[in-house]
Amino acid sequence: MRKIREVLRLKYEQGRSHRQIAASCGIGMATVSEYVRRARDSGVGWVEAQQRSDAEIEAQLFPKAQYGAVVERAAVDFGWVHRELRRTGVTLQLLWSEYVQSAQQRGELEPYQYSQFCALYTAWRGRVDLVMRQVHRAGEKAFIDYSGKRPALADARTGEVRDVELFVMVLGASNYTFAEATRTQKVADFTGSIARALEFFGGVPDVLVPDQLRSAVSGPDRYDPNINATLLELAKHYQTTIIPARPRKPRRSAS
Repeated sequence: MRKIREVLRLKYEQGRSHRQIAASCGIGMATVSEYVRRARDSGVGWVEAQQRSDAEIEAQLFPKAQYGAVVERAAVDFGWVHRELRRTGVTLQLLWSEYVQSAQQRGELEPYQYSQFCALYTAWRGRVDLVMRQVHRAGEKAFIDYSGKRPALADARTGEVRDVELFVMVLGASNYTFAEATRTQKVADFTGSIARALEFFGGVPDVLVPDQLRSAVSGPDRYDPNINATLLELAKHYQTTIIPARPRKPRRSAS
């Protein structure tokens, strides 16, 4: 059941802001704005809401379309949704809120509800997000990258908090993973992490596949990247091969 009555009470009786109402009711601010707008357009204030049941309020604010009628909704740019979801901290709930706000600003068509929005995106992604499954032989490849999220370490004596980098190496066949925190992504830290990862695994794969980091390649290129000289020396020492992942191909890297 929509929380319309409580939204109207907090808005008109308590004088709360939309942000406070959203936090209290556990809904998005865009939903609060929609309820208030629909109530205003329908002439339903708090006095009227007190005299009606929840079902009556909902029926007046959200009249059902006639049977068989097609209700046109504000279009969704699912390509934009797909790209934004790759960013750290971005969720479908957040993108739906932005979509609703944009649709309300244009004022042309009603936006989709959140459940419809998610279902339509899932269907769209199923049509376009096709990926070839890669099968790796045991001992063939290890994928190397740094996590996109930087953890923090606190000094137990001073309380100082320092952001660190999270190095990750993953074996292609088993997904067996080594991870450690380092101060930087510089070459010394990077190659040191690789050496400790190989010691942890107890062996050396045929190929190391780093992302095109500055610590790994001096000149990122889609087909002929320039591998860092220190990393080449490491490969010679461990008798392995360095093949950097192609840029803009996240599924080829360890992250």
